[in-house]
Amino acid sequence: MPDPRHNVTPPIAAPSILSADFSRLADAVALADPARDWVHCDVMDNHFVPNLTFGPLIVDAVRKMTHGFVDVHLMIDRPERLIPQFAKAGADQITIHVEAAHDSSVAEVLALIRRQGVRAGLAIKPGTRFDAARPHLSDLDVLLIMTVEPGFGGQVFMADMMPKVTEAREERDKFGWRYLIEVDGGIAPDTAREARAAGAEVFVAGNAVYNERDPHVALAVLRQAIR
Repeated sequence: MPDPRHNVTPPIAAPSILSADFSRLADAVALADPARDWVHCDVMDNHFVPNLTFGPLIVDAVRKMTHGFVDVHLMIDRPERLIPQFAKAGADQITIHVEAAHDSSVAEVLALIRRQGVRAGLAIKPGTRFDAARPHLSDLDVLLIMTVEPGFGGQVFMADMMPKVTEAREERDKFGWRYLIEVDGGIAPDTAREARAAGAEVFVAGNAVYNERDPHVALAVLRQAIR
Protein backbone atom coordinates (compact mmCIF):
# COMPACT_ATOMS: atom_id res chain seq x y z
CA MET A 1 0.00 0.00 0.00
CA PRO A 2 1.41 3.47 -0.88
CA ASP A 3 2.72 5.49 2.03
CA PRO A 4 0.17 8.27 2.72
CA ARG A 5 3.05 10.68 3.37
CA HIS A 6 3.77 10.57 -0.36
CA ASN A 7 0.26 11.64 -1.32
CA VAL A 8 0.61 15.36 -0.58
CA THR A 9 -0.17 17.17 -3.83
CA PRO A 10 1.39 20.42 -5.04
CA PRO A 11 1.65 23.25 -4.47
CA ILE A 12 3.52 22.34 -1.28
CA ALA A 13 5.01 24.54 1.43
CA ALA A 14 8.15 23.05 2.98
CA PRO A 15 9.20 24.84 6.17
CA SER A 16 12.96 24.50 6.65
CA ILE A 17 13.92 23.68 10.22
CA LEU A 18 17.35 25.23 9.57
CA SER A 19 15.78 28.54 10.65
CA ALA A 20 13.91 27.10 13.63
CA ASP A 21 14.71 27.38 17.32
CA PHE A 22 16.26 23.96 18.01
CA SER A 23 15.46 24.25 21.70
CA ARG A 24 11.82 24.01 20.57
CA LEU A 25 12.29 21.64 17.67
CA ALA A 26 9.10 19.69 18.33
CA ASP A 27 7.05 22.88 18.03
CA ALA A 28 8.86 23.81 14.83
CA VAL A 29 8.21 20.44 13.24
CA ALA A 30 4.58 20.45 14.37
CA LEU A 31 4.05 23.67 12.44
CA ALA A 32 3.98 21.66 9.21
CA ASP A 33 0.62 20.09 8.45
CA PRO A 34 1.23 16.45 7.42
CA ALA A 35 -1.75 16.62 5.08
CA ARG A 36 -0.32 19.43 2.94
CA ASP A 37 3.24 20.43 3.94
CA TRP A 38 6.70 18.89 3.92
CA VAL A 39 9.32 19.25 6.67
CA HIS A 40 12.57 20.30 5.00
CA CYS A 41 15.92 19.36 6.55
CA ASP A 42 19.02 21.17 5.25
CA VAL A 43 22.14 19.10 5.88
CA MET A 44 25.50 20.85 5.40
CA ASP A 45 29.00 19.49 5.88
CA ASN A 46 31.36 22.53 5.91
CA HIS A 47 33.01 21.09 2.78
CA PHE A 48 30.56 21.32 -0.10
CA VAL A 49 29.16 24.48 1.52
CA PRO A 50 30.77 26.76 4.13
CA ASN A 51 28.45 25.83 6.96
CA LEU A 52 27.83 22.88 9.28
CA THR A 53 24.34 21.91 10.41
CA PHE A 54 23.21 18.43 11.47
CA GLY A 55 23.15 14.78 10.50
CA PRO A 56 21.01 11.65 10.69
CA LEU A 57 20.36 11.98 14.44
CA ILE A 58 18.32 15.15 13.94
CA VAL A 59 16.45 13.62 11.00
CA ASP A 60 15.65 10.64 13.24
CA ALA A 61 14.30 13.05 15.87
CA VAL A 62 12.21 14.86 13.26
CA ARG A 63 10.82 11.55 12.05
CA LYS A 64 9.63 10.77 15.57
CA MET A 65 7.91 14.16 15.77
CA THR A 66 5.79 13.98 12.63
CA HIS A 67 3.76 11.63 10.48
CA GLY A 68 4.37 14.00 7.58
CA PHE A 69 6.79 13.99 4.67
CA VAL A 70 10.46 14.51 5.62
CA ASP A 71 12.42 16.13 2.80
CA VAL A 72 16.21 15.86 3.30
CA HIS A 73 18.48 18.13 1.23
CA LEU A 74 22.10 16.96 1.37
CA MET A 75 24.52 19.81 0.74
CA ILE A 76 27.45 17.50 1.33
CA ASP A 77 30.32 15.91 -0.57
CA ARG A 78 30.24 12.16 -1.18
CA PRO A 79 26.64 11.78 0.02
CA GLU A 80 26.62 8.07 -0.80
CA ARG A 81 28.54 7.46 2.44
CA LEU A 82 25.57 8.67 4.50
CA ILE A 83 22.53 7.97 2.35
CA PRO A 84 21.75 4.64 4.09
CA GLN A 85 21.90 6.36 7.49
CA PHE A 86 19.57 9.18 6.41
CA ALA A 87 17.15 6.66 4.92
CA LYS A 88 17.22 4.61 8.13
CA ALA A 89 16.64 7.81 10.13
CA GLY A 90 13.33 8.26 8.35
CA ALA A 91 13.85 10.49 5.31
CA ASP A 92 11.04 10.17 2.78
CA GLN A 93 13.09 11.91 0.12
CA ILE A 94 16.82 12.54 -0.22
CA THR A 95 18.15 15.19 -2.59
CA ILE A 96 21.81 15.35 -3.60
CA HIS A 97 23.70 18.02 -5.52
CA VAL A 98 24.92 17.39 -9.04
CA GLU A 99 27.97 19.57 -8.25
CA ALA A 100 29.04 17.69 -5.10
CA ALA A 101 32.02 15.35 -5.09
CA HIS A 102 30.87 11.75 -5.53
CA ASP A 103 32.66 8.45 -5.24
CA SER A 104 30.19 7.04 -7.78
CA SER A 105 28.39 8.60 -10.72
CA VAL A 106 25.37 10.79 -10.00
CA ALA A 107 23.17 8.14 -11.63
CA GLU A 108 24.58 5.49 -9.28
CA VAL A 109 23.99 7.69 -6.23
CA LEU A 110 20.39 8.30 -7.28
CA ALA A 111 19.97 4.54 -7.71
CA LEU A 112 21.40 4.01 -4.21
CA ILE A 113 18.77 6.37 -2.80
CA ARG A 114 16.03 4.40 -4.52
CA ARG A 115 17.37 1.12 -3.20
CA GLN A 116 16.72 2.47 0.31
CA GLY A 117 13.03 2.79 -0.55
CA VAL A 118 13.30 6.58 -0.57
CA ARG A 119 12.33 9.14 -3.19
CA ALA A 120 15.31 10.63 -5.07
CA GLY A 121 16.01 14.27 -5.84
CA LEU A 122 18.72 16.26 -7.58
CA ALA A 123 19.65 19.87 -6.81
CA ILE A 124 21.44 22.44 -8.95
CA LYS A 125 23.17 25.59 -7.71
CA PRO A 126 22.53 29.01 -9.26
CA GLY A 127 25.71 28.87 -11.32
CA THR A 128 24.92 25.42 -12.73
CA ARG A 129 23.20 25.17 -16.07
CA PHE A 130 19.98 23.20 -16.37
CA ASP A 131 21.76 20.91 -18.82
CA ALA A 132 23.71 19.39 -15.92
CA ALA A 133 20.50 17.84 -14.61
CA ARG A 134 19.10 16.83 -17.99
CA PRO A 135 20.63 13.30 -18.16
CA HIS A 136 18.95 12.40 -14.85
CA LEU A 137 15.47 13.89 -15.24
CA SER A 138 13.75 10.60 -16.03
CA ASP A 139 14.99 9.16 -12.71
CA LEU A 140 13.95 12.02 -10.42
CA ASP A 141 11.09 12.52 -8.01
CA VAL A 142 12.10 16.13 -7.45
CA LEU A 143 14.37 18.65 -9.15
CA LEU A 144 15.53 21.29 -6.67
CA ILE A 145 16.54 24.60 -8.23
CA MET A 146 18.46 26.71 -5.76
CA THR A 147 17.41 30.34 -5.76
CA VAL A 148 20.35 31.38 -3.56
CA GLU A 149 23.85 30.03 -3.18
CA PRO A 150 23.56 27.05 -0.81
CA GLY A 151 25.13 27.33 2.62
CA PHE A 152 23.22 29.87 4.68
CA GLY A 153 19.66 30.96 5.33
CA GLY A 154 18.43 34.52 4.99
CA GLN A 155 19.84 35.26 1.54
CA VAL A 156 18.14 37.33 -1.15
CA PHE A 157 16.04 35.49 -3.73
CA MET A 158 17.66 35.28 -7.17
CA ALA A 159 14.88 36.06 -9.64
CA ASP A 160 17.18 35.28 -12.56
CA MET A 161 16.78 31.57 -11.70
CA MET A 162 13.17 31.63 -12.90
CA PRO A 163 14.02 30.79 -16.54
CA LYS A 164 15.60 27.61 -15.18
CA VAL A 165 12.36 26.78 -13.36
CA THR A 166 10.39 27.34 -16.54
CA GLU A 167 12.80 25.18 -18.51
CA ALA A 168 12.35 22.39 -15.97
CA ARG A 169 8.58 22.62 -16.33
CA GLU A 170 8.72 22.64 -20.13
CA GLU A 171 11.12 19.70 -20.21
CA ARG A 172 8.89 17.67 -17.91
CA ASP A 173 5.78 18.46 -19.93
CA LYS A 174 7.53 17.59 -23.18
CA PHE A 175 8.72 14.15 -22.08
CA GLY A 176 6.18 13.26 -19.41
CA TRP A 177 8.67 12.99 -16.55
CA ARG A 178 7.29 12.73 -13.01
CA TYR A 179 9.53 15.06 -10.99
CA LEU A 180 8.24 17.94 -8.91
CA ILE A 181 10.00 21.30 -9.21
CA GLU A 182 11.25 22.62 -5.87
CA VAL A 183 12.78 26.01 -5.09
CA ASP A 184 14.90 26.87 -2.08
CA GLY A 185 16.37 30.20 -1.07
CA GLY A 186 14.84 33.58 -0.29
CA ILE A 187 11.33 32.16 -0.49
CA ALA A 188 8.65 34.39 1.03
CA PRO A 189 5.09 35.07 -0.13
CA ASP A 190 6.11 37.54 -2.86
CA THR A 191 8.98 35.48 -4.26
CA ALA A 192 6.96 32.29 -3.93
CA ARG A 193 4.29 33.80 -6.20
CA GLU A 194 6.99 34.59 -8.74
CA ALA A 195 8.40 31.08 -8.58
CA ARG A 196 4.91 29.57 -8.77
CA ALA A 197 4.20 31.53 -11.95
CA ALA A 198 7.43 30.16 -13.46
CA GLY A 199 6.40 26.56 -12.69
CA ALA A 200 7.64 25.75 -9.16
CA GLU A 201 5.52 23.41 -7.03
CA VAL A 202 7.43 22.94 -3.75
CA PHE A 203 8.55 26.00 -1.80
CA VAL A 204 11.20 25.76 0.91
CA ALA A 205 10.96 28.64 3.37
CA GLY A 206 13.00 29.15 6.52
CA ASN A 207 13.31 32.72 7.75
CA ALA A 208 10.00 33.73 6.16
CA VAL A 209 8.28 31.25 8.46
CA TYR A 210 10.29 30.70 11.63
CA ASN A 211 11.67 34.23 12.02
CA GLU A 212 8.26 35.86 11.86
CA ARG A 213 6.39 36.91 14.98
CA ASP A 214 3.76 34.22 14.47
CA PRO A 215 5.14 31.32 12.40
CA HIS A 216 1.68 29.75 12.09
CA VAL A 217 0.33 32.88 10.42
CA ALA A 218 3.46 33.19 8.27
CA LEU A 219 3.08 29.65 6.99
CA ALA A 220 -0.61 30.20 6.30
CA VAL A 221 0.24 33.31 4.26
CA LEU A 222 2.84 31.33 2.31
CA ARG A 223 0.33 28.58 1.58
CA GLN A 224 -2.12 31.17 0.30
CA ALA A 225 0.53 32.78 -1.88
CA ILE A 226 1.31 29.57 -3.74
CA ARG A 227 -2.28 28.49 -4.39
